[in-house]
Amino acid sequence: MSRSDQRLLEDISVACEAIIDYAGRDSAPEDLVFDAVRIRLVEIGEAVKGLTDGIKAREPGVPWNDIARMRDSLAHHYFDTSHAIVTETARSDVPALHAAVLRLLER
Repeated sequence: MSRSDQRLLEDISVACEAIIDYAGRDSAPEDLVFDAVRIRLVEIGEAVKGLTDGIKAREPGVPWNDIARMRDSLAHHYFDTSHAIVTETARSDVPALHAAVLRLLER
C-alpha cells in the first residue's frame, strides 16, 4: 500500500524543517550537519517520488524531477557528493520547497 500524498507532504515538511534547523546550527560540527542534511535530502527525494502527478502539478515551480534525481545521486553516489551543493540546497532550495509544501498542505 502506498502512502497518501498528504502523508508524503507531511514527511517532506518535517524533513525540510529539520534541514533548516541543522543549517542554522553554527556550533555543530560541519561534517555532522552535512551528514544530517544529506540523509534528510534523501528522505525528501524518496517522498517526492511517491507523490502523484496531480499534486506535483499544483506547484509547477518546484523542480520535482530534480529533487528525485538528487535523491538518487545522494543515495547511490555518496562518495561524489559536493559539500557546496548540499549546503546551497539546504540554505536556498529547501526553504522554498518547504513553502510550496505548506501551500499544498493548506489546500
